[in-house]
Amino acid sequence: MPQIITRNDLPVQGHWQKELANAIKTPSELIKILNLNEKDFIEGFIARQSFPMLVPMPFVKKMQVGDKQDPLLRQVLPLKEELLEVEGFGPDPLEEHNTAVPGLLHKYKSRVLFIVKGGCAVNCRYCFRRHFPYQDNSPNKTEWHTAIDYIRQHTEINEVILSGGDPLMAKDEHIDWLLTQLEQIPHLTRVRLHTRLPVVIPSRLTDALLSRLQQSPLKAVMVLHINHANELDQELTRMLQRTRRYGITLLNQSVLLKGINDTSTDLINLSEALFTADVLPYYLHQLDKVAGAAHFEVHEDKAKQLVKMMLNELPGFLVPKLVREVAGEKSKTPLDLFHP
Repeated sequence: MPQIITRNDLPVQGHWQKELANAIKTPSELIKILNLNEKDFIEGFIARQSFPMLVPMPFVKKMQVGDKQDPLLRQVLPLKEELLEVEGFGPDPLEEHNTAVPGLLHKYKSRVLFIVKGGCAVNCRYCFRRHFPYQDNSPNKTEWHTAIDYIRQHTEINEVILSGGDPLMAKDEHIDWLLTQLEQIPHLTRVRLHTRLPVVIPSRLTDALLSRLQQSPLKAVMVLHINHANELDQELTRMLQRTRRYGITLLNQSVLLKGINDTSTDLINLSEALFTADVLPYYLHQLDKVAGAAHFEVHEDKAKQLVKMMLNELPGFLVPKLVREVAGEKSKTPLDLFHP
């Protein structure tokens, strides 16, 4: 039975911001904390010039000291492989630079993606938006009004996906203001938050945030981004269990990453750890072909085989749907496991 959390145990607004301010920004600092040899990684340090490094300490504390193959470390540490130019890998694999209005993507008929904040709390090295021009798509309050007006005028939209960057980089009071505006649009029924921030700073799940989502007439869904069972330590598991008790639906999407979670054992352990934390597996993504991330790619045939192995070991509700995002398509593209 999950531990019962009292109000005195709940995080407050300012704590996660302090954790973010103290995040590690240089490979040398991270390597020193983990007692690794800098010479093994120094060739990759230059990669942070094109895509900065950012790793909060709560995430670092989940890494294994002395293990240079740690699956969490490899997600965030700049490596020399990022410098390779690989055919088929480019800066905008999903053609997402064309927005309906500043900060709003409308490529799915009934859903829009609202870029709430441009920044993230962690810079994952495989991120498909590592080249996205956030400086041109990080709306201020005036541009939020423009995006909200667009949603109001398009009655086919029933769901707003708060994204970024990471929407939870916004303060609780700003999220409250945005929800209040969206709740006044009669054709909206759901609000979805796509976030990795609680995974790297669990204290972001404040009482104010969860209470506000619980009180909203819009059905709240939180889609987390967790790739490996080691990310679900005791603290995060406890916080997610508490989040679920607020009536918020919790889903997870992962990216299949070479050397990180590309074995059936890794994926099965992840699904089991997610369920313990009251989170259901949702999507397992094939890597988006963004420049600098080719070394993470897992061949599609292997991906299908891994999911088949999961089906043999897990109940169907713990097997995520294997998908690829295809530029121009109106939804995720499921990959048929039993046909070439």
